[in-house]
Amino acid sequence: MNVNALVSDYHRDGYVSGIPFLDAAEVAQHRNALEEAEQQIGGSLHYRFKVHTMLTSPFALATRPDVLDVVEAMIGPDILLYNVTYIIKEPHSPSHVSWHQDLTYWGLSHDDQVTMWLALSVADEKSGCMRMIPGSHTQGRVEHEIGDDENNVLLQSQTVHGVQESQAKFCPLNPGEASFHHGWTLHASMPNHSDDRRIGVNVQYLAPHVRQTKHDLDTAILVRGKDDYHHFEYDVPASSDLSPEGIREQKMLEDRYKLIAGQE
Repeated sequence: MNVNALVSDYHRDGYVSGIPFLDAAEVAQHRNALEEAEQQIGGSLHYRFKVHTMLTSPFALATRPDVLDVVEAMIGPDILLYNVTYIIKEPHSPSHVSWHQDLTYWGLSHDDQVTMWLALSVADEKSGCMRMIPGSHTQGRVEHEIGDDENNVLLQSQTVHGVQESQAKFCPLNPGEASFHHGWTLHASMPNHSDDRRIGVNVQYLAPHVRQTKHDLDTAILVRGKDDYHHFEYDVPASSDLSPEGIREQKMLEDRYKLIAGQE
């Protein structure tokens, strides 16, 4: 892996894609961990915020040294893990993601942030892989409109209108591959028309000088380097799967996130 070349492309386009991290056995291991947890809770783990506080697999993926090497090259040697979320589109489901920028409603003071999207199943045009607008991260924040589309994966169906579809680039991923994108990069995805679940592990990282501007209750975990700022309360990563304490903590953190995510 040529990290310098990746970073050059990332700064130019606002994203990089198709970076291999997991072999087939590791993909199977982490997908099985997810689906066994879903069986235990009796439902999907799709879009559960801070899921790494109640499950060990997502935290292990988010803190792999080879992953953090790429993140370090993008935002520096000191790294906070802000959030881990599974994003799952069921087979032949109408779920989609509208054009948006991640940072729009997060309330963060700076854009020293990067998101990894790691595939645990095939993510291609048929299954609804992400699409990106290269270079759109250089525009800064653009106007979003709040909606109520029940098939939109986003919490508020937030949408940027007027995006030039002809500029969009597909970002297909094989299982075990990841993409990284900047928080201002415009991106979207279509429904899953395949026969398999489209499973991604979505991970956000911050530089420690970034702070939450909406409130003083936000949380993160230092996963590399040092934190001289202490702007965040610290999450406790799961030491076992689905412990009663971990389930309660994840639910509390998710409820807190949803309460503040829509504030301007």
